[in-house]
Amino acid sequence: MATGHTAELRVLRPEDWDKWYGNLIRAFSGVPEPDEERELWDSLTEHDRSLGAWDGDECVGTAGAFSFRVTVPGGASVPAAGVTGVSVAATHRRRGILTSMMRRQLDDVRSWGEPLAVLTASEPEIYGRFGYGAASFQLGAEIDTGRVRLAVPPGTDDVRLRYAAPADVLEACEAVYAHVVPRRPGMLARRPGWERLGLLDPESAREGASPLQCVVASRDGGTTGFARFRVRLGWGPAGHDGTVILKDLYALDPATEAALWRFLFGIDLTTTLVVNGRPVDEAWQYQVSDIRRCRLRLRDQGHVRLVDVGAALQARTYQAPVDVVFEVEDAFCPWNAGRWRLSGDAKGASCARTSDAADLALSARELAEAYLGGVSLAALGAAGRVRELRQGALAEASVGFASTVAPWLPHGF
Repeated sequence: MATGHTAELRVLRPEDWDKWYGNLIRAFSGVPEPDEERELWDSLTEHDRSLGAWDGDECVGTAGAFSFRVTVPGGASVPAAGVTGVSVAATHRRRGILTSMMRRQLDDVRSWGEPLAVLTASEPEIYGRFGYGAASFQLGAEIDTGRVRLAVPPGTDDVRLRYAAPADVLEACEAVYAHVVPRRPGMLARRPGWERLGLLDPESAREGASPLQCVVASRDGGTTGFARFRVRLGWGPAGHDGTVILKDLYALDPATEAALWRFLFGIDLTTTLVVNGRPVDEAWQYQVSDIRRCRLRLRDQGHVRLVDVGAALQARTYQAPVDVVFEVEDAFCPWNAGRWRLSGDAKGASCARTSDAADLALSARELAEAYLGGVSLAALGAAGRVRELRQGALAEASVGFASTVAPWLPHGF
């Protein structure tokens, strides 16, 4: 740490939000956000869960935590802090400000009784130091819809699609989202107000594409899905060469999902569908005629921190019986360190401290990566990050921790 005084750390006051947010924007390039986006984040910020580091009257550090509930394997919805807005002014680096904010924040999250913290990491290496691990991933694609065809399941033709202004169907779309949340680990149950995130449509973000469009799907009289997207027309020597840019797509059943994807593949005057931030196991990948022409990309998305190891492991279920003692290393949250016996199956679990001999040794970061079922404990063991102390324990835990549905964080915050 560099010499010099450190900043004062305090809970954000509403009257300080402009300075606080201004420091955050400066840390992420300094380009002002559109007014509608700034106003949304102003309304969603939970001041009593946000921290600012101050050098006199100057804000030099920020960290916030939204109130979320996260779906875990088994379908339970677990309270979680959505860590956001973390920044330190370039003039105040190497003074321990980030560490002090992370220390205070995790202490606060623990005091709020939230066993999990989640974030999207601008630089994963930074947050690994504080026990966060990449627990869910996202898929991107650039699909050549001029050549790739989609084979759809039975019932797809029974789905009715209609265009609608995004704001006019917001309530119905949010109801679809809420029904999907319990089905996939890593998804966020949102507080009122968050539905407006899906309507953000500043012209500066369109890059020449249309305003946001929406198509709503229905079956048997009820809304069963929706897609929000933009279209950017283009023309080449051979004629039209437009692009569809998908923003959101949610569906309650496979036929609706297929109908929405088929619609996106077939929009007039377009030959490319650009997709970002989708679940890694989404069905369309297995319906396309040529996966190579989809140009798939994989990257990390949801980073998880187990704030309370016992409560977190007990909150989820396990797809196969597991009875294992973990020796947990956690220097940053020492209350988690030590031995924990996890016993669980598909019906429930218990996790408590024990003096029994350990079966597996790992840090809180490895537990966080495996927690949602998308990262294999066996793979972490092969990487040298989990030590097997009882033969067979690693395979047993790996099968139990796995999820039949890939975890997914649906949007940033």
